[in-house]
This record gives sequence, C-alpha cells and structure tokens, in this order.
Amino acid sequence: MAVLNKIRQRSLFLILIIALALFSFVLADLFKNSDALTAKSQNIVATINGKDITREDFLQKVEAAQRQMGPNVTNTQVMNRVWDQEVRQAVMETQFEELGITVEKDQMRDLLRTSLATSPEFLNEAGLFDENKLNEYIANLKETSPAGYESWVNYEKQVAANALQQNYFNLVKAGLTGTLAEGELEHKLEGNKVDIKFVQVSYSSIPDSTVTVSKSDISKYINDNKKKYEVEASRDIRFVEFKEVASVEDENAIKAELETYVNGRFVDETGRKDTIVAFSKVKNNEDYINLIAASDIKFNKRFVFKSGLPAAVADSIYNLNEGEIYGPYKENGYFKISKLIAVKQIPDSAKVRHILIPFRGAQSAGPEVVQTEVEAKNTADSLLTILKSNRSRFTEFVTDYSSDQGSIANEGRYDWHSYNTMVPEFNDFEFEGKTGDLGVVKTVFGFHIIEVEGQKNKKKAVQVGTIARKIEPSEATSDKVFRDASNFEIDAGKGDFEALAKENKYTIRPVNGIKVLDESIPGVGNQRPIVRWTFEEEAKGGDIKRFNIPGGYVIAQLVAKHKEGIMSVEDATASVLPIIRKEKKAKIIRDRVSVSTLEDLAAAENTTVRTATNVNMKNPTISGAGREPLVVGSAFGLNEGETSKLIDGANGVYMIQVTKVTPAVELDNYQAAANRVEQQKSSTVNSKLYNALKEAADIEDNRAKTQVQ
Repeated sequence: MAVLNKIRQRSLFLILIIALALFSFVLADLFKNSDALTAKSQNIVATINGKDITREDFLQKVEAAQRQMGPNVTNTQVMNRVWDQEVRQAVMETQFEELGITVEKDQMRDLLRTSLATSPEFLNEAGLFDENKLNEYIANLKETSPAGYESWVNYEKQVAANALQQNYFNLVKAGLTGTLAEGELEHKLEGNKVDIKFVQVSYSSIPDSTVTVSKSDISKYINDNKKKYEVEASRDIRFVEFKEVASVEDENAIKAELETYVNGRFVDETGRKDTIVAFSKVKNNEDYINLIAASDIKFNKRFVFKSGLPAAVADSIYNLNEGEIYGPYKENGYFKISKLIAVKQIPDSAKVRHILIPFRGAQSAGPEVVQTEVEAKNTADSLLTILKSNRSRFTEFVTDYSSDQGSIANEGRYDWHSYNTMVPEFNDFEFEGKTGDLGVVKTVFGFHIIEVEGQKNKKKAVQVGTIARKIEPSEATSDKVFRDASNFEIDAGKGDFEALAKENKYTIRPVNGIKVLDESIPGVGNQRPIVRWTFEEEAKGGDIKRFNIPGGYVIAQLVAKHKEGIMSVEDATASVLPIIRKEKKAKIIRDRVSVSTLEDLAAAENTTVRTATNVNMKNPTISGAGREPLVVGSAFGLNEGETSKLIDGANGVYMIQVTKVTPAVELDNYQAAANRVEQQKSSTVNSKLYNALKEAADIEDNRAKTQVQ
C-alpha cells in the first residue's frame, strides 16, 4: 500500500516523464526523416513560382493522359508530358497574373465560336454557328455525363490557355521592333566586306601526345567556368543480364508440335483418343487456327498480295495450291506453318470519296461530337438515301457533315492508294466491291458513307491461314536461367563482381550518369525500379541487387553515387581536355615564332600565305580555314594594308593582312533591313521566350521524393 500511495503522489511526475519520452521518440523520428516535418515531401509534386502542384491532381491528369495517349507509351513518358504541361501552365500563369491578362466570358464565347465554326452539331439551318445549340449541348452534357462534362471543361480551359499565351506572346512581340539604326547595322554587317591575306598555323600541326594536360589544369578550368560544369546528382552502375532464351531443344520441341498439325494425329493401337485432323484437310480454318491449334497469332481473313507476305518465304507460300501447307518455318520470333486457303483477283489500288459521321466515344472524336452511335447511324443512312438519288450533293455533305479533316479539303476524296491502307472495314468495301458502289460502313472512327470512284490493276491475292508458336524458353530452361542468376547474385555479394563475371564469361555492361528521373537503362529498356534503387538513401556503393526484366533478370551493382554540384575532373576530362590542349598549342606556337610579316610566318612554319575575299561579319567564315569569328572580327578592326599580330583562332593561330575594304552600299532608307531585324526578333520570341521564363522561374521539383515516377 505504501508503494501505491507513493505512485499516486508522484502520478503527475510520471505522466510528464512518459510524455517527454513519447515526444522525444516522435522528434527523433522526424529528424531521422526530415521530410516528415513538412507534408510537402509526400503531397506536393512541385512548387512553381510559389504555386503548389498536388500529388492527387498530378496523378489524376496522368491517368487521363494515359487513357488519351494509349498503351504504346510508358507511364514515365506520360508523366513527363504532364509535367511539361503543368510547368508551362504555372510559368505562364505567373506572367498572366502579373500583367492582369484574363479571358472574360464574352471573349471565351468568341474563342469557342471560332474553334467550333465548322462543327455541324452547332450550326443552324443557314450553316452559321448557333450559340443556343452550344448552350444546349453543354447543359445536356452536365446533366447526363459527368465524365463528358469534365472533358468539355478541360477543353475550354485549353482553349483559354492557348488564347492567353498567344496574347502574351503578341504583347512581347509588340515591344520588339526593328529600328532604322538596327536596320542600318544589319545592312552593314552583311554588306561591309574585306579581302585578306592570311597564314594559318593549324593546331593539328602539333601532335596531341606532345602536349601535357594535368588534372590540376582541368580542375582550374572547371573552377573558372563553374556554370558550364554544374551537374545533377547521378549514379553509376554495372550489370549482368540473364536472358530467358529458348534453347535448341526448346525450338525442336516447338517444331515437332507444329508437325503434328501438318501431318495430323489419329487414334493408335494404344487407344489414344486425342485425334487431330491435318491442317490441310480442315474446312473451318478460323476455328482450327484459333481454337484447336490455339495459335499465338489469330486468324486474319484479309487477302494479301505477294508483297504482303514475309519476304523470306513469300515465293514458297504464294506459289502453293489451295489447301497446301508450307512449314514449319522461322519468322520474326515465331515458328509457323502456313496454308494457302483461297485465291482471288483484287485491285492493287483504289480511289474513293467518303463522309465520316462520328459518334460520342468513337476513336478521334472530339468533345464537340454529341451524337450517339444510333443517331450517327441514322444520320449516315439518311444522307445515303439522298445520295443514291442525287450524288451531286456529295461534296456539299462532305463540307456540312464530315469530321475527317484530312479529306474535307479534297471533297472527301482519297486519291489512288494501295490495298490494306485503310482500316479493315473501309478497305473491304472499296476493294472487294466495284467502281460506283455507294454504301455505309462502320469503323472505329464512326460511320462512313463511301463511294468507290475507281479501281485498277487487278492481280492475284491470297488468303493465308497461319498457325504460329512464339519461340519461348521451356519451363526447364527458365528454371536454369533463374538458378544461374540467383547463384551469381549470391556469389557476387560475397566476392568480386567483375572477377566472377569474367570467370563465368558473363558480359558486364556499365551505365554511368543515371539521373533521378531517368526511365531507361541502355540495353534493357524501361527500368524505373533500377533507377529508384540507385537513389535510395540506404543504397551504397558496391551493393548488389537482382531485378526482374521482361525475358530475364538483371544483377546490378551500384558503382558510385555522385552528388549534385560541379562535375568531377574525371567526368569533365573528355570535354575540357581538347579546350586546354588547344590553349597550350596556341602558346607553343606563339613562343616559337617571332615575326612581323605573313611571309616570315609562312616560312617559319613551313606553310603558305593564302587569300580570302568578301569576308563579312554576318557570316564570319574564312574560305579554306573554316568559321573564325575572332579572326574575322580582328580583320574589321584593321585598316587597308595593315597587318595583325598573332590571333588565337578556333582552328589555329593566325596572322592576317587586310588587302581591300569594301564598304556596304549606302541606302536612302533602311526600313527593309529593319523589318528583317523585327522578324528575327519575333521568331526568337516564338522559339526562346518560354524557355527564358522557365529558366528564370523558381521551380522546386519533388517528383523523385513523392515517388510519382
């Protein structure tokens, strides 16, 4: 009891002790992970000119962009595109806000009117843009399709952003005029010319091996030019790749299986009941290929000309009789057997015109497309009915209804084009019908009203059925590759990575200068997991890790971690060495000659005096010597007949003498030249303004910390 009483008496003291202990634990964890002191590390992808881009918003835009760009682009490529868009938007918005530039409601309506002026959904009976139809469309979208409405809002934002940017660029251009003085200078830079005599002592006349460049020379040059040699944090690795590749035994097994379909398999004396009819005997080729043989490449019923067959086997397949088999043969990573199913005569080219009626959700349909699939079909059928009795209205309907911007200017026409150029349904209509055919065909783009205007050069085309097996390693081969990779990973962790690789005759591939947001590893493609690993705080030089890659494994070793800052002497040597070597060669040449005339210099250096005419400042090139801005500039600083001292040029050391000075023709007015200057400035705005604003912006990039890449 006495002890309990003492505890009760000191309860406040104990509570304080426990609280302090908990606080110290939390504080220690915060200091251990300093990013936890601010939510930015995990929730803010970037801060640009004080504006935050949140992780949630960024990833939503990435997801939308991924859907739009399709499966053929990597996640990192999509993220980089969204990143560039977000940075541009934030940088430009800073400028818009500082200047007070906005897009008001009336201006937005004008922009939409211009943007949608040719969309038939928003035109009245007179063919003019009808704002009421646009309002009705937006209201309907808002009520019936949240996703569609969101897409429309994003479309409006993009239209507004483009307009704001154009306004901003125009404001900048308005302040960049070409004055008459600038025009006169431009005219003189082009028109003032000199003729010169010169002697060039080429740097190549001194062997590189005779010029010593030390590490301290390179280090001093780097320190004197720090801006040029600033580098991001980077990593160096080396790796060994273990590929899961089919063995000779694996390939023979695949060919043996295909032979079964060539010859067929029947019930034998053991009573086996897995009968397989020979490929040449079947009538339903599509089911046989896709279901019974379970081909890795599905049946394609389209006819092809000889040129459409694999080049190595084209003659062998094209010359088969109907029902005959060719193979097994190896082609593009597969073993195949092919059967010539049918032969027909098909034009090799056709000429058509069409009207495309898209529907909501069709491929390439923009947010302005409002018709459902049923409505689009009804529209196409209605137009077809009219055209069947009056084809002269085809051009009119193309202008009023077609959404195919690539053909509208040509009255909906696609001139002579080859077989299989168009999507399958379109292609079948224009090549398997006849000239004059008119009908409606549905494709992924919508409903096409097609008229076949011409066909020519009918020739033999073949329908080929192919059973294909991808050449892949067997389970036994894959198991062996896994064991080899695992053993190397374990042994390399205990010993010398390089020595072990050489002992086992594995190829070591070094990769240097990996940046934190890189995606690709040369030789193995998109491998963000490897890049992420090299930048983990826990990863240290010498660490080894195995990574699964498509078709095998990579055993990687982290060789070095380079901090952000100034490039090391070793890394800079390749670019700095030639510069310093050239400077030292120039000094050697200067020190070994003491002459005052071109002839003496030519004699001393066993070379000749050469001439160059019509040299000008606009294009500072010397005939026979190359581009030499400093030498040409020096020439224009000399009087006629005057000789220069030695000049260190880009390609050698020079001495020049001006033999003739030809001033530019005096003009009464330099406005034309001033206009050219203004045009040059305007072009510079288009190409360099945004990059200059971006460079000046305060951009805090947290993508690596937030692990969105």
